[in-house]
Amino acid sequence: MRDPRPTARDDLPPTTPAPGGRLALVRALHTAIYLVMASAVCGVLFAGVTGSHGPWLWGAVGLVLIESLVFAASGMRCPLTAVAVKYGAASTNPADTLLPERFTRLTFRIFGPLILVGFALLAARALGLGWR
Repeated sequence: MRDPRPTARDDLPPTTPAPGGRLALVRALHTAIYLVMASAVCGVLFAGVTGSHGPWLWGAVGLVLIESLVFAASGMRCPLTAVAVKYGAASTNPADTLLPERFTRLTFRIFGPLILVGFALLAARALGLGWR
């Protein structure tokens, strides 16, 4: 028979999150990635428009290229959306981030052109076609 008194072990958090906790973890991770990637896209566009550069630009370019490859390899769908659905998000129009849906609904339509314009401006500057 187990002793009913609490032990120090009872105060420890469980090592495996509950299914709802897993969904919250996926949403938090996806939100963090979304914000970092949005910042990287804005950084690439900013550098293209202003001609600013530095180590931060290479980081932003690398992040945007990796993210683009991940999307292309996943059939232009975010792989974390499938993970969120697996852990309980609705399968139709899943809430896979902690951001309001109105901010994330048009992600491809907004960030796709921004990425293209940013890289086009960077290429123009690299070829000496940019304005000063």
